[in-house]
Amino acid sequence: MTPDDRALVDRFLDMLAAEAGASPHTLSAYRADLARAAEDLGGEVAGATTAGLSRLGEKWAHLARATVARRSAALRRFYGFLIDEGLRADDPSAALPRPTLERPLPRILDEADVARLFEAAEDKAASGEPRALRNLALLELLYGSGLRATELVSLPRAAVRADQPFLILRGKGNKDRMVPVSTRAHAAVARYRDEAVPPGLWLFPSGKAHLSRVRLFQIVRAIAADAGIAPDRISPHVLRHAFATHLLSGGADLRVLQTLLGHADIATTQIYTHVDSARLVELVNARHPLATRIR
Repeated sequence: MTPDDRALVDRFLDMLAAEAGASPHTLSAYRADLARAAEDLGGEVAGATTAGLSRLGEKWAHLARATVARRSAALRRFYGFLIDEGLRADDPSAALPRPTLERPLPRILDEADVARLFEAAEDKAASGEPRALRNLALLELLYGSGLRATELVSLPRAAVRADQPFLILRGKGNKDRMVPVSTRAHAAVARYRDEAVPPGLWLFPSGKAHLSRVRLFQIVRAIAADAGIAPDRISPHVLRHAFATHLLSGGADLRVLQTLLGHADIATTQIYTHVDSARLVELVNARHPLATRIR
């Protein structure tokens, strides 16, 4: 692995530790998988070409499917990080091998946990303290709109408008999507912006730039601790999962959910169908044309 690659991998692992709460064991596994991939790619991983990645399937043919899947996943996440950070314009990961494996279920919070989070954030915001108002606005947008951490912290100051019930976001792959903003989120953001946001470009400023993903992760975990929820159960991404899970449980269409989350492939969205299979069966029994047919 080149020195430049090592520096980029270090930055990537720092992000995983802060934003996703990855354990030291997980970080070590990512580092090892990326190092082995770099060897198989001829020494360079960050600048690998689609052609180079397409040859990995042959080189990894002797490995177990789980190992291939893990290494491919590490590379996909690494390239996603490079794109998010503006360090690479293209995503070559479509050429990686995709062995068929059962997908792990995402970590989720139930609705009672989410209610406790909001109670804790609302109690502190009642004081009018600027950081408490900011934290409630962050929480409302995370859970109420399903934003990715990067999308949330980089919102412009005027992104949420009183006369506009949605946001237009540019997410992964430079694709625009429309995201709804709830009445609650509008109210929380309006109060925060009117009372606590200093002049500048960003809705959630920090120093000369916007709030970092690392700081957002810390804020969410602090709110969890205030709510009596184990901090290791929660992250900004877990709240995004909760947004999707609870919408689907409430009857949202899977295709609509795909659009709201900004998933390129509906197979990614289908992971959420595990959450309420009993409700889905009940829905079919109640709504299907044959449900009311008398034999």
